[in-house]
Amino acid sequence: MNVSTTTEQARVFRQLQLDAAKTQTERNKLGQFATPTDLAFDIVQYAKELLTPHSQIQFLDPAFGTGAFYSALLQLFSPTQVKESVGYEIDSHYGLEAISFWRDTPLQLHLADFTQAIPPSCDDKKANLLICNPPYVRHHHLSRIEKQRLQNQTFQITGIKLSQLASLYCYFLCLADAWMADNCIAGWLIPSGFMDVNYGQQIKEYLLSSVTLLRVHLFHPNDVQFADALVTSAVVWFKKTLPPSNHHVEFSYGKSLATPNKSKLVSVETLCSTPKWTKIGFTSNNTQSNLKQFQLKDLFTIKRGLATGANNFFVLTKEQVLAYQLPIEFLTSILPSPRYLLIDEIEADIKGNPILTQQLFLLDCALPIAEVQANYPMLWQYLQMGVDNGISDRYLCRHRSPWYSQEKRPPSPFLCTYMGRQDTKRGRPFRFILNHSQATATNVYLILYPLPVLAQALSQNSELLKQVWQALNEISDEMLMCEGRVYGGGLYKLEPKELGNAIVSIPRSF
Repeated sequence: MNVSTTTEQARVFRQLQLDAAKTQTERNKLGQFATPTDLAFDIVQYAKELLTPHSQIQFLDPAFGTGAFYSALLQLFSPTQVKESVGYEIDSHYGLEAISFWRDTPLQLHLADFTQAIPPSCDDKKANLLICNPPYVRHHHLSRIEKQRLQNQTFQITGIKLSQLASLYCYFLCLADAWMADNCIAGWLIPSGFMDVNYGQQIKEYLLSSVTLLRVHLFHPNDVQFADALVTSAVVWFKKTLPPSNHHVEFSYGKSLATPNKSKLVSVETLCSTPKWTKIGFTSNNTQSNLKQFQLKDLFTIKRGLATGANNFFVLTKEQVLAYQLPIEFLTSILPSPRYLLIDEIEADIKGNPILTQQLFLLDCALPIAEVQANYPMLWQYLQMGVDNGISDRYLCRHRSPWYSQEKRPPSPFLCTYMGRQDTKRGRPFRFILNHSQATATNVYLILYPLPVLAQALSQNSELLKQVWQALNEISDEMLMCEGRVYGGGLYKLEPKELGNAIVSIPRSF
């Protein structure tokens, strides 16, 4: 059967109807996010380039859905080439509809859990082309018993013991090894997260040592492949055969698998020594002879700003301070969130307060409540409001003593925003702030405290402060994005250790 565009349109229409009949929560639980038609077509088209002409195809899709990849397969290959097609679908809501829809084709679709199915015992029954968009089910949706079963099966098949934090797609990829014939071509549409996190280390080891990794294509984080799943995607291609010596892997990047924006060959040796694969080939190595390079962790102690547990109670405007008559000795200047901070260099008044349109103050008191009641009745009344409104019972508050005291985060001249997007008016996901004031910051910022050597240099050279700030701002967006993590829709986040790995170039005179 040759599949026409009309047939595919009918399948997509039915897919949308089936999706609409389920809640988002139900679909999230089973990780059901259908592959878009154009993407499925591009993936199968690339598979065709990897196969020898006139190959007799034994196709397997372990997470069939309604058959986006199968539809593309029948469009791109002649009926005489497709020798056998096997699919697994755990959810009969989609599976029964798929069986009906493809009833005139030779598809063998099993309504079963692929991870519990028994693989073929002989090689001629195994797949030579496997393409799959496995369920994106995160580890916390898997029971302890289920994780143990999956771990044991994966170890039996591959000799790899996956982390307890591994998502279900990691198990799918490993378990499918038993279903692939020698030299089988496999294409996996999976979240790119495994490339940068600890639980993905075993997957990377499998790809580098048990099979021949052919290509990894990373989609741009702003180009979310699944409108209903905020996850950044990648397509991973490999062949089931041991890698040759001096093997190189193609890494490509961009919106299209067929026409990537960037492409680079990377040796297996380099991949083995690179903790975060998403940064490969996309960072700049430009240096200037008059500059010296440091990792930020060699210059700064980097901490998240303070977490109050209730910003709307502990962070007050000048008007609120006056209205509640709160004593000034328990108030500290604090910066507004980045969205309300329209400048990147903060000047200070004679008292050290930031010169900003809106001044904010952090309430921080370490006195026992009895002493507060006796000596600061207006503050005591305000704290009683916090008790009455349940603020004192919030997680962070009840783990502090007293509950209305704060973490110690002294001011620093250097701050970095904790999260951001590229598609803002500024066009940059992260901002470095130069703070001349005595204001501290909440945990939407990372605070960079100069280490003693840098602190001494700054105290001796007044010009160095702005030179360091300028150098921080010259750190490429690509470097910061690669050090951090990215979520679907292009939201980037940086943790202190991740920012500490970034490289800055500052004058050699330092």
